[in-house]
This record gives sequence, structure tokens and C-alpha cells, in this order.
Amino acid sequence: MTAANVEPVEILAFGPHPDDVELGCGGALAALAQRGTSFGIVDLTRGEMGTRGTPEIRAREAAEAARILGARFRTNLDLGDGDLRTDRAAQRLVVEVVRRSRPRLVLAPLGADRHPDHVRANRLVADASWYAGLSKLETGLAPHRPDQVVFYAAYVLVPPTFLVDVSAAFATKLAALRAHRSQFHDPNSGEPETYVSSRGFFEGIEARARALGRIANVEYAEGFIANVPPTLADPVAAFLGYEGGKKA
Repeated sequence: MTAANVEPVEILAFGPHPDDVELGCGGALAALAQRGTSFGIVDLTRGEMGTRGTPEIRAREAAEAARILGARFRTNLDLGDGDLRTDRAAQRLVVEVVRRSRPRLVLAPLGADRHPDHVRANRLVADASWYAGLSKLETGLAPHRPDQVVFYAAYVLVPPTFLVDVSAAFATKLAALRAHRSQFHDPNSGEPETYVSSRGFFEGIEARARALGRIANVEYAEGFIANVPPTLADPVAAFLGYEGGKKA
């Protein structure tokens, strides 16, 4: 782990592999960054088991994608692609980055998602985010427990707890995804085609965001799943403009 660049942020987003954060919540992060919210990204593995690309190529792509989204930092815990570690040592690494960044909100992959590493990452991040608040777990850093861990789905379709309007930031999300040139559709690539690199998969990213946007009555949206529903200080404002009126 390279933690030298980790700094306090309001949101900390974890991805099992480089590009998962962009897929699952890149639009929301970019939209929030446009409003001044700070965030960092933690990749749990280097994606070294992927059919296309190399860890070195993927690291460069991930850095460029983070720049496009507006991340304050991006770091990699290198916990083993294809068999993501969830042991005590892995938990402590996640605890340390949570304590260093001290986020209010943690974003993590949904446990029901397609890849087994997403299932492992879900439990690892949720558990470690809780343990980070235990004062008797000594790491040399002050305890910190985020207000909530919220989950994103990169592949499966599940009813969201809440939606985030990403219309104004959707082009930024797509640009960040295209930075991962080795992974997604590239007609000039000589590497084997995979499920993720197919043209249909990339077109499906927009279709998914449009479908969620229709629910929210916006152009594009991303959905999130929380163990508890968010509390709205102003439910009237939350639905302002839904039936066609002007939004504030």
C-alpha cells in the first residue's frame, strides 16, 4: 500500500479492481466534485488477473481516470486479484486508510454483484469501516467511523435506496471510463474481447444510467443501496421539479 498521498476527504470510494469505482459511482463522484465535495479512491487490487492489459498499464489508466473525475487521491492496497484477501491483515490496511482519510461516507461494491471479488470487497470494506472506529484497535492512527457505508452495483440491477442525478457529470464519467483503454471497447485493440470490452457492454453503461434517470425524472442517474434510508431535511425540495417544474 502507498498511503503517502492519502488525505482527509468527505467521501472514500473503494473498488475491487481499477475501473470499478468509475463504473459503479463515477458519475456521482464527479457530480459531487463539481459542487466542491472532496473524495478519494482506493483500489483493492491491481487487476492483475484481467484478460486484457497489465498491472502497470492499469495503474496509469487509473491515475488518469482519477484526475478526470476530480479525486484528491487514488491508492491501491494490492490485496490480490481473483482471490481478494479478507484476512485480519487486509482489514487493518482498510482500517488504516479509513483512519487516514476520515470520510463521512464510504462507497463500496454491492455484495450481490457479478464478480466474486466484489462479494469479498463488500464484506471487507463494511467490516473494516466499522472496526476503524474501535479505539482499542491500535494502528497508530486516531479511531474514525464513517457515518455510513453505502453500496453501488456495477452489474446487477437491484432496487436502489436512493438515486443521484448525474446528468451534468455523465460525460465526465464516460471520459474516466474511456481512460481505461485496455479494459473497455476499443476497435483498434488487438487483445481478446471480453464481456467488459464488448461494444454492447459500453453502450449498456449509458442505457443503465438512462433507465435510472427515468425513475428520477432526470437524464442520467446512479443508484445506491444503503442499510438505512437517508433522512431528508426537506422532502419538498427532494422532489422539486419531478413533474416538470423548474428545479432550483
